[in-house]
Amino acid sequence: MDFGERDPSFEKLLGYLKTHRNFDFTGYKRPSLTRRVRQRMQTVGIEEFNEYQDYLEVHPEEFAYLFNTILINVTSFFRDMEAWQYLAEHVLPGIVQGKSSEDSIRIWSAGVASGEEGYTLAMLMAETMGIEQARQRIKIYATDVDEEDLARARLGAYTPKEVESVPQELRDKYFEHNDGRYLFDNGLRRAVIFGRHDLVQDAPISRLDLLVCRNTLIYFNSEAQRRILARFHFALGDDCYLFLGKAEMLLTHAHLFSPVSLKHRIFQKVHQVTPREGMVTLGWSSQGGAEDLSQYTRLHQAALDTHPVALVLVDRKGRAIMANERARSLFGIDQRDIGRPLQDLELSYRPVELRSLVERAQMEDGEVLRRSAKRSLPDGSEQFLDVRVRPLRDEERRLLGTAISFYDVTERQRLQNEIETARHELETAQEELQSTNEELETTNEELQSTVEELQTTNEELQSTNEEMETMNEELHSTNEELREMNTELRRRTLEAQRAGAFLESILASVQVGVVVLNREMEVLLWNERAEDLWGLRTEEVQGRPFVELDIGLPVANLEQSVQALLDGEKGLQDAQESTVEARNRRGRTIQCQVTQTVRLASDGRVAGVVLLMEEL
Repeated sequence: MDFGERDPSFEKLLGYLKTHRNFDFTGYKRPSLTRRVRQRMQTVGIEEFNEYQDYLEVHPEEFAYLFNTILINVTSFFRDMEAWQYLAEHVLPGIVQGKSSEDSIRIWSAGVASGEEGYTLAMLMAETMGIEQARQRIKIYATDVDEEDLARARLGAYTPKEVESVPQELRDKYFEHNDGRYLFDNGLRRAVIFGRHDLVQDAPISRLDLLVCRNTLIYFNSEAQRRILARFHFALGDDCYLFLGKAEMLLTHAHLFSPVSLKHRIFQKVHQVTPREGMVTLGWSSQGGAEDLSQYTRLHQAALDTHPVALVLVDRKGRAIMANERARSLFGIDQRDIGRPLQDLELSYRPVELRSLVERAQMEDGEVLRRSAKRSLPDGSEQFLDVRVRPLRDEERRLLGTAISFYDVTERQRLQNEIETARHELETAQEELQSTNEELETTNEELQSTVEELQTTNEELQSTNEEMETMNEELHSTNEELREMNTELRRRTLEAQRAGAFLESILASVQVGVVVLNREMEVLLWNERAEDLWGLRTEEVQGRPFVELDIGLPVANLEQSVQALLDGEKGLQDAQESTVEARNRRGRTIQCQVTQTVRLASDGRVAGVVLLMEEL
């Protein structure tokens, strides 16, 4: 049989390995892969692939032997020494110099096998930047698909023969000889992070400064190589480096990587796509060629545009960089608004003040939710929106931007209002029912007493009947009194509502700013003229400490005199007047006369302070 042909039974075996052991060998070159599987089949005395699959089902321990046969891990310290010397002299110093003293350096060693290559990188970086800096700033991600080799690599222990290729100076500096084995430096070993990773299936590690994958791509077919290299291109930062093995070339991938040293197989990333296209290159690389990238980008945008939730993205400089179709139609955003500062858009302050929510979300590093923000529509109706603001950060917790989502909850708000009304009606009915039950209980007790008296003596029957008639009359009279009381309560409630409306109309018509504070200097009342003067609405200040308000009036200067009125100091019960320089909501400097008056409770004690603010 020609090992290059696609044998259905062999392909079925590969599918079985992928499903039951999560090893995807379908991208490996068929001749060498088939040869190694047959080598293991000969060891257990089996000729056909389907029989060997049955054997794996019965003997699960056979998987380990098969994988060890397929995954030939040929590695050593400083393999191809001349290439490593070139890397240390011409590439690593430039990577270090291009970083600040606080930046971390990220390196990925793919196909690391038993760890020699990862520790080689750690030694070279320590020599380049100093061992202490390397321990603090270097992150070397060393990955492989073979868990058995990774377990050995994590120990960092090697035989004398395995460390022969390490220069004596580095061996003495970075290894400890103990009980016939060489142990890699414990502090530097923490900078090497070992983990299982399948180049074909798993997402790549991102934002790399250097990617080392030596003599691993040669085991994959051209299609798998193309996908892996596209992922490598995505994983590397701009102008960063790829280090391959002696048996590997990139002559057909010049659009992704340019050679730095073809002899030593060191290449540099070619930056050829926009940041937005870069986000989808990885996902598209497994499905189609580079020529389909723009189609995939359009698909990505179309998916956002069809999303029912309005979404706006703001970058870390405060610019609106994206708004989906729902957001554009909801807030009248056109293409000219994309890229403008958020503060320049009407959206930033209507229906809610977004800039403060964005700042709060970034400061608290979590989602900020503003429920049921009311928005007036052109047809006179009202719309209610839940506004969710969430900071977007990368793996290093660095701020990328902010996502602002608007959820239409108008129907929910309507239902809540109806539920609240029904709840109040139910509570009223329950109170009336409770009152009736209490009256019935009282009546039952009295009737029981009457029955007992009737049973005790028939002679008092007439007298008892007369008493019952009198009692019924009293009950009727009581009910009449209750009805009159209810009528009086309704009348007083109506008068109180009218008085409240009257007070509101007076405050609205007063041409001076009126602010009422309680004893804790918290705002109880804030009229329309105060809103016009200082630019803050009643709902924004109500309940907040007056001295903490960020308005043009120097409230801190008034704190002492207000406190003196609240403390009831002698001689300060009368109105206190002062003229201060302030800045109104339009930013214009004004002279503001502030009159402070004590507000007394019904018992004569000081209940708060009334401030009258008038622009002179």
